[in-house]
Amino acid sequence: MLIFARYHSTVMKKILFFVLFLLLIYPVQSQINTDRVLSIGRNALYFEDYVLSIQYFNQVIRVKPHLAEPYFYRAVAKYNLDDFKGAEEDATLCLARNQFLLNAYDLRGASRQNMEDYTGAIEDYRKGLEFNPESRQLLFKKAIAQLQRKDYEEAEQDIDLLIKYHPSYLKAFLVRSSLHVEKKDTLAAIHDIEILIEKDKHFAPAYDQRAILYFYQKKYEQALNDLNEAIRLETKNPEYYIRRGLIRYYLNDLRGAMSDYDVSVSMNENNLVARFNRGLLRAQVGDDNNAITDFDAVLQQDPDNYQALYNRGLLKEQIGDYRGALEDIDRVQAQYPHFSAVYYVRSEIKKKMRDFRGAEKDYWQAYEIQQKANKSNLSDNQEPSLAENKTREESDKTIEKFNRLVVYDKSEEEKAKYTNEIRGRVQDKQVNVNLEEPFVISYYERLDDMAKSKYYDKSLEDQNRQWLFSLKLILTNAEAPLTDEQVEKHFRSIDDFSAQIDKNPEDIRAYFGRGMDFMVLKDLSSAIDDFSKVISLNPNFTLAYFNRAVVSYKQLEINKHTAGTGLTLDNDTQFNLMSGSGSKNTAAAPALPGNASSQAKDQRIYEYEIIMRDYDKVIQSNPTFAFAHFNRGNLLAAQKDFTSAIVDYTEAIRIEPELAEAYFNRGLVRLFQGDRKRGMADLSKAGELGIVNAYGIIKRMTGE
Repeated sequence: MLIFARYHSTVMKKILFFVLFLLLIYPVQSQINTDRVLSIGRNALYFEDYVLSIQYFNQVIRVKPHLAEPYFYRAVAKYNLDDFKGAEEDATLCLARNQFLLNAYDLRGASRQNMEDYTGAIEDYRKGLEFNPESRQLLFKKAIAQLQRKDYEEAEQDIDLLIKYHPSYLKAFLVRSSLHVEKKDTLAAIHDIEILIEKDKHFAPAYDQRAILYFYQKKYEQALNDLNEAIRLETKNPEYYIRRGLIRYYLNDLRGAMSDYDVSVSMNENNLVARFNRGLLRAQVGDDNNAITDFDAVLQQDPDNYQALYNRGLLKEQIGDYRGALEDIDRVQAQYPHFSAVYYVRSEIKKKMRDFRGAEKDYWQAYEIQQKANKSNLSDNQEPSLAENKTREESDKTIEKFNRLVVYDKSEEEKAKYTNEIRGRVQDKQVNVNLEEPFVISYYERLDDMAKSKYYDKSLEDQNRQWLFSLKLILTNAEAPLTDEQVEKHFRSIDDFSAQIDKNPEDIRAYFGRGMDFMVLKDLSSAIDDFSKVISLNPNFTLAYFNRAVVSYKQLEINKHTAGTGLTLDNDTQFNLMSGSGSKNTAAAPALPGNASSQAKDQRIYEYEIIMRDYDKVIQSNPTFAFAHFNRGNLLAAQKDFTSAIVDYTEAIRIEPELAEAYFNRGLVRLFQGDRKRGMADLSKAGELGIVNAYGIIKRMTGE
């Protein structure tokens, strides 16, 4: 009995110790886990993989709903997905937990502004300005909100303050010009644009806005000159081409207008204005089948666009598709039963289908409608002015205007000029001249506006044949964000590979596959661990070295942008997707005190060296792998070793003569070194091979 009691006492002590251990260790472990998941979510946010990032922030919120930060980051992700209501709600939840996270006021204000809750937005901006009265972005957004609310006096005060504190901020003059437009003072609006151009003659939006003003003054030649300059400076803006196409149409340059709509559609095939207008122009020149294709595209996105439906019906009749024409015209007639022209058209179609009775009935129906209109002095074709004859605003659904080119609503177009700053993505919208990103072995590639060459490597193809993963490995430097379905698929894949590793701890294929899953899910640390395990099992596996180097560099870049920053409101920058203060392109880690700064620099040098060794190993094993040379060139450029970077880019081009990214990066580096002639030649070649942004840089460099 005594022995049992002692045994029982010992067991109880062990159980009690174990329970105490769990109570002590669980919160620590939970904190470690949530910190890690939050960090991975921020990785995904940094790389603009918003759907994936939300999944991670959801996990943190479920475990620790009292934390403010995951609500803020989830709000940023939702904002970037245009879920402004969701972003507003999450920013509110963030502020309920910590009312001093000032960027949450900024983000909530922008969300409300996009939902046209201007009063709520202004209150949020005002709250932020209490803490930072000279904040450029808050003054800017508040002025826009005042302008949208038609509170012109308040808006002008904010703009004046903005210009006072930030006299070199060009967009302030753009907004003030829009303010003058709203007040019907066109001369003052143009004067502000001229001040802006005097400050920076390379600022494309200034020429675009002045072109709009000239257009409405019917000064078409001046409008054309300004749009030519805007396009020269910013070649990849499809809206500029749409506007220039319209102006060329007014100047009877049909070929030029068609060309501009072609370019705009090539950049954004879903632009309804460009598609509709090109369809009309194609119909005018007798290109009926292609015109039908354009109207098909419009109707696919906007099935109730009856102007497009009517035009398509007319064209189908022209090509002999009478049944298709009749279906389109019947739909228009049902929507517009008093539109006489639709009965005349249907009468002709039925006649060609040998439905003579139906044709006669429609003819007399059209005649009767027209007679009633004549008696009321209402003609279907009454035209108030030449300008009205040629165009209609996008929101004008009058069926009689079916054959007019579409222009953006004047009010909406003006609003777009000064709301661009707060629409869509949170990051800095200014075009930055950055090196093309490193290549990586991935599963997904983001589709670019202009198709570039697809790159092939034999070792990668051999690996695809050997391992037969469910997804094909590809080389890309433009990874695509994941969908919800893809996120779930890769989480399941991690479980599957982990089970394989449990059965066989030396399964190289499983480690590499799981490393790929971790990489696309932005769990960079885990990806590095798995690629390292592959290398330990097979020191000659070059693809593992390559991806470990790429992922390590990504991790290094993220650490550089997030070190020492917090959720604070910055004066001149936008939301930092990693910290809430500063854009991805402009944020920089603050200097560390004392010797810490030197230590951090030494640490970065060491980390660069580790990454460099991986690329050296890849090149040693496979000297003709051009993408390792390219990536190593980027790494050298990041360390400002431009001469060595050029050597690597040149070698990449020697191996892969159509590697557009290598020409582009070598061109930028040469320009930085002052080698203008060869730098411009490289950019020209990059543009020829598909990097359209190269032309914008060339034009900016050569513009006077």
